[in-house]
Amino acid sequence: MRLAHTEHTSRPWRIHEIAKDFRVLDVWALPTPGGPHDFTRLVRLIRTFDPAQTSGVVRALFAIRWSAGRLLGLDRADTGLGSRVQSLRNRVPAELAGSADGFDGHRFTALYLTDDELALEIANQTVHGVMHLGWVPDNAGGCRGQMAVLVRPNGALGAAYLAAIAPFRHLIVYPMMLRAIDRQWRRAVTGAGR
Repeated sequence: MRLAHTEHTSRPWRIHEIAKDFRVLDVWALPTPGGPHDFTRLVRLIRTFDPAQTSGVVRALFAIRWSAGRLLGLDRADTGLGSRVQSLRNRVPAELAGSADGFDGHRFTALYLTDDELALEIANQTVHGVMHLGWVPDNAGGCRGQMAVLVRPNGALGAAYLAAIAPFRHLIVYPMMLRAIDRQWRRAVTGAGR
């Protein structure tokens, strides 16, 4: 379920101090019900989760995006972290530095990991983005995951890109990703209960 931006901005996340010049693009409740100490399960799930494998439709959309990126040079090494933009790792407080080492994957670079937060970043010619995962109380006395996407668009090209992909994100990609996360979460819970 898509949430109001305040569901992210009102919480005392560490990402606020690190990415204060980024804007919240989307916030989603993740179908990952659990207890107060189950965030590590979500981190394990996300470590191996490949959004492009959630459905044929999403796989096709990702293939189109990566092909267009190659054709237009959107994902060249000189458009990413350490080239066009500096990594937010430079802003991570010393006590969090290295806390998510070894997590990198699926084009993201890990920023930090705490007991209830994971932040990953990505950059290309269009945007510098952060995927933030948090573990929050739910309305049933338990907890669940929450995902926020924070962005800093690269000029008019970045703004146009985000506007162009918004319908695909909201109507296809995120809903199908959430269904796949739900399936994997339930499978892990069922497997853990054996």
